[in-house]
This record gives sequence, C-alpha cells and structure tokens, in this order.
Amino acid sequence: MRVIAGSAKGRTLDAPRGGATRPATDRIRESLFAILEPVLGDARVLDLFAGAGTLGIEALSRGAARVTFVERSAEALKSLRKNLAATGFADRADVSAANVLAFLDGVAGPFDLVFCDPPFADVAVLEATLGHAQLVRALAPEASVVARVMKKHQPKLPDRARLLRVKEIGEETLLFLRYDADGGGG
Repeated sequence: MRVIAGSAKGRTLDAPRGGATRPATDRIRESLFAILEPVLGDARVLDLFAGAGTLGIEALSRGAARVTFVERSAEALKSLRKNLAATGFADRADVSAANVLAFLDGVAGPFDLVFCDPPFADVAVLEATLGHAQLVRALAPEASVVARVMKKHQPKLPDRARLLRVKEIGEETLLFLRYDADGGGG
C-alpha cells in the first residue's frame, strides 16, 4: 500500500495485522480521487471507519486542509498513527479512537467531505451511519459523502440523501451522496 499522488506520493503505508480492516486498493483510490480532485483543496474531511487511514491520508496528500479519522480497532489505530507520522501529516489530523455511531453523537463539523467505509457485510451500520442526524448537521453546504460498499450489499439511503454518482470498480461500488439542507434528520 502506498500514497498514490500529491505531496506524499510513493510513501509506503502500514497495514494492520489480521483481516479486521480492508484498505482501499490503489485502483479504488485512483478512481475515487480522480472524481474528488476538484473539491479536495483546503477541504475538511471526516474519515469514518478509517482503518489504517489510506483514504484520509490520500486526501491530505492531495491538498485537504484537515482530516478527522475515526476508528475503534487498536491494531488499525496503531497503523494509522504510524502512517500519519511517516507521511508528515500528524499536525493536520485528528484521530478519534471510537465507535463511529458513538462518535457521531457528538460530532461538530463542518466537513466538506466524508468517507464512510464500514465493514462490507454490515449494511445496517452503513445505513445507521448515513442516516445519523448529527452527521447531516455536521456537513458543510454542498458537502459530499462517499460510501464504499460491495455491489451485493447496497444500502437503503436516507430520504435526505441524493445519489449524485455511482462508480463500480470490480465487486465494489462507490456511492457519491449529497444531503438536502432543509427538513429534519434522515
């Protein structure tokens, strides 16, 4: 695993031992960041289910101002902190060792971009995350939320979420969402 582009291009990233996380492959990140490139400059990013931090670190490398990483696995957090130190991005990162849904109960924002990359088979957690009222309140105007899912595990989207784009890559799908500013929580 390596950083694909930007100021930390080519840096090797540590992956946690075991199969508890599934870092985004180079192919996934290349496709994702080709789409997101126009909105990355000075973006405030929230990386939920961050694992070793590959998505958030790639965003920092490409010009994001700050990333908040949320991960509960001790092994993944160890890799994430090691990766932030190795890339020199620790000063532009906040790391929260927490369950994502519990973290969202107190999240403030605003965030311009949110990565939501939970365990593939756990569609219920993805749906609860995407529909969390506090997440919606923490989004900046015109913020994008990107969810990474398996094609066979498509979530039911909250009423306030609009599907802007779908990018299929092998067995995975990237869902690009934007939330309506008016109305009650999802």
